[in-house]
Amino acid sequence: MGLLRRIFGQDVPDVVRQRLADGEHVLATAATGTGGYVAVTALGLWVPDEQGVRRIGWDVISKAVWQGDVLTVIEAEVVERAGEAQVLRDLPPIRHVLPKPGKIPYLVRQRVESSIRSRYRKELPGGGAWFVVRKLPGTDGSVLQVRPDPGTEPDVVRDIAREAAATFAASRAGG
Repeated sequence: MGLLRRIFGQDVPDVVRQRLADGEHVLATAATGTGGYVAVTALGLWVPDEQGVRRIGWDVISKAVWQGDVLTVIEAEVVERAGEAQVLRDLPPIRHVLPKPGKIPYLVRQRVESSIRSRYRKELPGGGAWFVVRKLPGTDGSVLQVRPDPGTEPDVVRDIAREAAATFAASRAGG
């Protein structure tokens, strides 16, 4: 069985397999130190939760860091829309101890970085904001996301995000 496992990879845990979308394939899995599982697919990073696992799309992972045997993930949530742009807020970091991570750190870094099409930092009243064009997992589409610093003037962020999203949409339409 060791040779087959080396050729085909490890088995996908049932808790992950049961939650996969049709056609979604697991690229790598690793057991956590607390008995859960982390898995990587083309659509996102599966992490332990109350229902067993949940998927975080690559487009809403603000940051993922591997240090020692710990994968720390900062997920963002969409707090509002400004035209076609998504205004995001980072959630608290979640940490997963992976005693035998296998390819997880490499694949997470690769997937997060490849989801970013372009990024731009703009200083604004009260702080600043990152404007990031991200690929939407499982599609050919992209979305403009704006992640303002705490304290940045919300009305200014919304106005600039709306304008930037309109410009982005026009450039995709060839206009």
